[in-house]
Amino acid sequence: MIRGEVIVIGGGIVGLATAYAFVQRFPDRRAIVLEKENRIALHQTGRNSGVLHSGIYYKPGSLKALICREGKRALETFCQTHSIPFERCGKVIVAVDEQELPALDRILERGRANGIECERISPERLAEIEPHARGIAAIHVPETGIVDYTAVCQQLVKLIEAQGGSVHTGARATAIRQSAVEVVIETPVGVFAAPRAVNCAGLHSDRVARLGGANPAARIVPFRGEYFKLAPAARGLCRNLIYPTPDPSFPFLGVHFTRMIDGSVECGPNAVFSLAREGYSKAAVNLRDVADSLSYPGFLKLAARHWRMGAGEVWRSVSKGAFVRALQRLVPEITAAALEPAPPGIRAQAVLANGQMVDDFLFEKAGCVVNVLNAPSPAATASLSIGKAIVDRLAI
Repeated sequence: MIRGEVIVIGGGIVGLATAYAFVQRFPDRRAIVLEKENRIALHQTGRNSGVLHSGIYYKPGSLKALICREGKRALETFCQTHSIPFERCGKVIVAVDEQELPALDRILERGRANGIECERISPERLAEIEPHARGIAAIHVPETGIVDYTAVCQQLVKLIEAQGGSVHTGARATAIRQSAVEVVIETPVGVFAAPRAVNCAGLHSDRVARLGGANPAARIVPFRGEYFKLAPAARGLCRNLIYPTPDPSFPFLGVHFTRMIDGSVECGPNAVFSLAREGYSKAAVNLRDVADSLSYPGFLKLAARHWRMGAGEVWRSVSKGAFVRALQRLVPEITAAALEPAPPGIRAQAVLANGQMVDDFLFEKAGCVVNVLNAPSPAATASLSIGKAIVDRLAI
């Protein structure tokens, strides 16, 4: 049996940041990270768009808003310290018609309330920043940035191990037993024990919580984010980040353009219900995952509430032309020929039994285990601060 002072289940950026926060606070105590895959950051983290979010969308005073601002500063400092490339490239949020202006103004008010450097700009100024974007108004957010989150994770592993911690791959939690003073976790690569544990299992966080004896308030419903990327000859159509004004009645931001740290430009995502929690192809089906969602009253209520918007997302999934037309609202010069396939991602969306999507971070403590049941965007941006917040909840 391998023993430590804390066990973190999940080798994505939130799990690794939690283990790092623990060994930073307690240098003489061992942190153990268990990752079910054969390498770290394989799922949500490794398929992240790489944006360093400013926090402009979030309700002032919410945990999201507070932790995003703090986390972004911490991550930028971390990258500078460890020579990880990142860039403050800025982004624009564009309104294409008058109906979007009230929502654009509300976003601007939130940004200012959250202390973010942002301003409403004219179409002429928009054309200076993003010459190929079109809109009647926009918000410019100069401090938004881009980074490689997998590189951040690789550095976190080095720092955890340098402090005497360990990261184990191929270590899926198959059984979790708790006593009053200890958590024991069985995996294919060994049995691990510690006085406390943290569940950062992302797409499987609700199942891992139940494995540990908890009854989580929310269930994970997977949504596949489908992307294209600009062909190299078309990359000049987007200098940095171009976002639409989001529909306040729908929980996703809509298709947008994101320049990545390697110079490529990602377009998307389309958000469709996934038939598998790790369904990275349209043909992927996991019957257990489908049954979990379709038997859950929360998902059925969510689908009934947003079926019209969901139908539009499905149409863009099957029709490249529809996807192109959505992109053309922001950049009219985009053509189908300018788009190449890009890897999709899966969003682990926590949904309550009443059909409401959990919009903020959701932590629940059950015995010796802290379960991270929802870590939505900006979780990667705020990961170092989230890790500290989770360690606070361990009651050490």
